[in-house]
Amino acid sequence: MVWTGTWVAERLGVELIGDEALPALLGLALRRNPKRAHLLVSNVLGKHVPQRPSVVHGSGLALGRRVRELLGDEEAARSVVLGYAETATALGHAVADGLGLAPYLHSTRRPVAGVARAGGFEESHSHATSHLLLPEDPKLLAGDGPLVLVDDEFSTGNTVLNTIRALHERYPRERYVVVALVDMRSAADLGRLDAFATEIGARVDLIAGAAGTVRLPDGVLEKGQALVAEHEEAYGTEEADTAHRTPREAPVRVELGWPEELPDGGRHGFTTEHRERLEAALPAMADRIAEALRTPAGTAAGEARATHPAGPRVLVLGFEELMYAPLRLGTALEDAGHDVRYSTTTRSPVLAVDDPGYAIRTRLVFPAHDDPADGPGERYAYNVAGAGFDAVVLVVDSAADTPALHAPDGLLARLAAHIPRVVLAVIPSYTPTASVTEAPERSSMLPEPLRGPAFSSYAPEEVGWLLQDLSDVELEAPTEEREEAIQSGGAHYAESLPVEYQPSERYQELFQAALESSAARMARAVGTVTETVLAERSARPVLVSLARAGTPVGVLMRRWAQTRHGLDLPHYAVSIVRGRGIDANALRWLAAHHDPADVVFVDGWTGKGAITRELAEALKEFDGFDPEIAVLADPGSCVRTYGTREDFLIPSACLNSTVSGLISRTVLRADLVGPDDFHGAKFYRELADADVSGAFLDAVAARFDEVAATVDTDVKELLAADRTPTWEGWAAVERISEEYGIHDVNLVKPGVGETTRVLLRRVPWKILAKRGADADLAHVRLLAEQRGVPVEVVDELPYSCVGLIHPQYTRGATGADGKAVVSQ
Repeated sequence: MVWTGTWVAERLGVELIGDEALPALLGLALRRNPKRAHLLVSNVLGKHVPQRPSVVHGSGLALGRRVRELLGDEEAARSVVLGYAETATALGHAVADGLGLAPYLHSTRRPVAGVARAGGFEESHSHATSHLLLPEDPKLLAGDGPLVLVDDEFSTGNTVLNTIRALHERYPRERYVVVALVDMRSAADLGRLDAFATEIGARVDLIAGAAGTVRLPDGVLEKGQALVAEHEEAYGTEEADTAHRTPREAPVRVELGWPEELPDGGRHGFTTEHRERLEAALPAMADRIAEALRTPAGTAAGEARATHPAGPRVLVLGFEELMYAPLRLGTALEDAGHDVRYSTTTRSPVLAVDDPGYAIRTRLVFPAHDDPADGPGERYAYNVAGAGFDAVVLVVDSAADTPALHAPDGLLARLAAHIPRVVLAVIPSYTPTASVTEAPERSSMLPEPLRGPAFSSYAPEEVGWLLQDLSDVELEAPTEEREEAIQSGGAHYAESLPVEYQPSERYQELFQAALESSAARMARAVGTVTETVLAERSARPVLVSLARAGTPVGVLMRRWAQTRHGLDLPHYAVSIVRGRGIDANALRWLAAHHDPADVVFVDGWTGKGAITRELAEALKEFDGFDPEIAVLADPGSCVRTYGTREDFLIPSACLNSTVSGLISRTVLRADLVGPDDFHGAKFYRELADADVSGAFLDAVAARFDEVAATVDTDVKELLAADRTPTWEGWAAVERISEEYGIHDVNLVKPGVGETTRVLLRRVPWKILAKRGADADLAHVRLLAEQRGVPVEVVDELPYSCVGLIHPQYTRGATGADGKAVVSQ
């Protein structure tokens, strides 16, 4: 059946298709999300739509009983149930209740000090994507019994399959069961589950309460975003009269008597013993809430109660991930004869439209009140205002009982402006008292990769950084001091950072011009190197870029593979330091999570090949890794896998962090990086206004289609050619070092990219420019002019240009005339 008579369907042409049970389970709404315009709003989840607690809990119980029937009691007793934050934390817990024999854990977006991560993953379409797994006992996930994964909907399957893949690499098992309220896969996605099960060599079952799909017309994302913007401009972002209402009564706090040391939910694990303790305590806690709901005549709530002689109409409102405890308090109140509905607050911004055919009728907006790790922001409660409730019981954990909750614009005030009686119940936030910081032998002690937006401006799926965040450490030093320390042997270049160069308006214009003129050439090189890797190295390579010059290239290679082949390739960034080698802990993490034979190291370009040699030497201590680097440009003829051997302008070389996800160069210093740590780097959040990282990637990726045919031809020729490295670049560097009296190849930086780095970070002496190479050197000439560095035009140069670092440095000798960078 097809349901089209809704507000969303009429305006966007979105169609909900499925069996007869689907309309009772789902509605449609629009949300402010750049990844997916529509939202499937569940009527039985207890998130956006208030529902009877018995219906919400019963939906999960029924699914859990089906899982137990599928597995049998013996396998059910060996299983673990995993729910997804934030919407499915209570659903997963209810499934575990129905299963009856299994412990429960849900993912979380709240880091907890002292609790080691047992894993993490990303949710590609969610408003907030990074999930952490923080079990009190890591053995909870390390068993080999069935893993039951619970989410509210199963659509593309990306979130669940990404989770299984990540956990299976660390804790392989033979069986997985995916559970969802609704199976909303498209016809194109129906075969993915079976293919995935075959790929990992495990059985993967799916249990759902109903099935259907959503038919989306072309351009629905853009149309949805425009409709949201249009409606919010016309009607505002919140119900019109909230700001003008004043609370009728002050909120009342109730002491629940929550059992001591009982977890508040499944964030750190919830066992069958915990379940028994909670069930025994629920009636008494419900009685205390009921007593708080009894109000004297003459008050606003008392007058409302007179309207409902059987008792007030009560909403139990949970808080983001804290869904299960409020749900069970609601079921206990319902069992005691109260008229109760249940829902929870959320991070997800959804458009509210007061229309009977639309799932989200009203919205309360208030600031976050639990000091979230990703910073302050708006939170929402839907279908609460105007719903006819006489009382609301707000249930939060103690971490969220903050001044922000009680502020004039806080959630309590928002609720009191619309509902006569507000009762606050606070559950103690559970923190493991004896956290196990080392997982069993099947897990890794190393942390999970850092991802945007918490670390870098790249989208979380674009790259995982195998680095530690040193953003709060003062590492920058003036260029003169760094160069003196480096050349005197007093310090290594990786022990400090240069002050980030802030480009002048003229230089930014040169960058934009360079990007526009070279985007197609970049796209061609990206396509060529990616296709070469897929043909010669691995059908599903694991891209590992050398931070940070290699990282934009790694992101673009990943995008090419996704655009041209539908491949979702893992991509990580690691640190390698000349003279110190590659980050050994990063290699250990990669070996624990992937087949080293699939790892392909990626860099932007080769200069004289120093990093190529450094990597080959470092990998001698690690089995299985191929030292061959894949680069965009190989003017030095140092590698076999490349996009081109021309020394052309790669626009990402023109800038520093502002074209590399706002990440600094990597840092390796003994007092900051211990034997069990990743190398470090900084995230320059304060430079967000100048960030062009995304614009650079988008400009190159936009040219993929137009260069595809040329790439096919290039790759055929390359695969048939002799690509043995000649190392002619190294020979040229040795010759230049002697001709100019430098006598140190480390001070000779060949190629456009390396020359740019000299001008941005080091103390340049002079620039050698190849005659006729002016098209790629406009930015080099501008930087040289700003630093007073002479440019010498030469013939017979294998590179477009070469940068020479000042060979006899003393403080103040910044350039040939002593000038430092000047912003013009």
